[in-house]
Amino acid sequence: MADITLNRLAKVYPGGVRALNDLDLTVRDGEFFALLGPSGCGKSTLLRTIAGLEAASGGAIRIGEREVTTLPPGERDIAMVFQDYALFPHMTVNENIAYPLKIKKVGKAERAAKAQETAEELGLGHLAERRPGQLSGGQQQRAALARAMACHPKVFLFDEPLSNLDARMRLEARTFLKKLQRELGVTTVFVTHDQAEALAMADRIAVMEGGELRQIGTPTEVFRRPVSTFVASFIGSTPMNLLAAEVVEGPAVRVCGTELPVPEEAADGVREGDKVVYGIRPEYLRWTDSATEGALEGTVSVVENLGSAQLVTLECENDTTVQVVAPEDHEPAVGGRGRAVPRADRALLYRDGDLVTAAEAVPA
Repeated sequence: MADITLNRLAKVYPGGVRALNDLDLTVRDGEFFALLGPSGCGKSTLLRTIAGLEAASGGAIRIGEREVTTLPPGERDIAMVFQDYALFPHMTVNENIAYPLKIKKVGKAERAAKAQETAEELGLGHLAERRPGQLSGGQQQRAALARAMACHPKVFLFDEPLSNLDARMRLEARTFLKKLQRELGVTTVFVTHDQAEALAMADRIAVMEGGELRQIGTPTEVFRRPVSTFVASFIGSTPMNLLAAEVVEGPAVRVCGTELPVPEEAADGVREGDKVVYGIRPEYLRWTDSATEGALEGTVSVVENLGSAQLVTLECENDTTVQVVAPEDHEPAVGGRGRAVPRADRALLYRDGDLVTAAEAVPA
């Protein structure tokens, strides 16, 4: 197999629009690596540039020991699965799977046998003679995966391959895809705008914004310790609470009229009087009905049922909104008072958009 190394990779479109801005990145051999970010951040452009479907404007791309920056897609030893799967509608499942082998001039009997073997591996053997229009979305996805697998590439590139599936099928497909990648051990780059997908599937995640890599880390690192308010607000099914705060004597930090301890890692990086942002995820706040020291207090304005829990929105002083995950068996009354106690070991401080004392978490 092979790793992928990008060195100062740039992509500039006519008119001077910079889609990729001198990116340095290494995807490790056998790794499942997710590119995550909002629409227009450059993640699909990056994937297509690695594939050779977009020409790099500068920098270099290496796959394994080879530099492939100027090579056409067919010579890069990669396989790509697109959002719409790009199956040939006039071909059967087996013919679609065998097509890359035909391009490589593999003999007819060998490619037919390989196509059938790959179809069987992905549970498509009984559908081998059907055409894409006769398949469900999940079956089409598996056919596209089988076609990518058949030629044993060094790298898989996935461009939002789950986005056309319904909610239940997406969950099944993501489990299947992660298991398959582990079994094959093929270096994989997966583009998505869905944070839950990236957190559930990837070994590491790169969060992108405006053609830049804002943070690279494991799902746990990126979720628990985002290096900027952009990453903090983007990652997670419920965004991190980012609350205006001031450092006061102690040192402590005053948030919504309540004094809370300064997070340990930020203690040497702030001074009394500093204006900061206090970050705490809704999952790391403990709901309580009773008056409790160190609690953020407010009026319940919205209660959202998450099934296994309640997402409660509190309106605190100065029109500050705080969201907290409350236990499933406790549904606060809208209009009533509520309190949320932060976990001190999960709180973060930001200044000018960056994590205070975030040096060790800078993308590498």
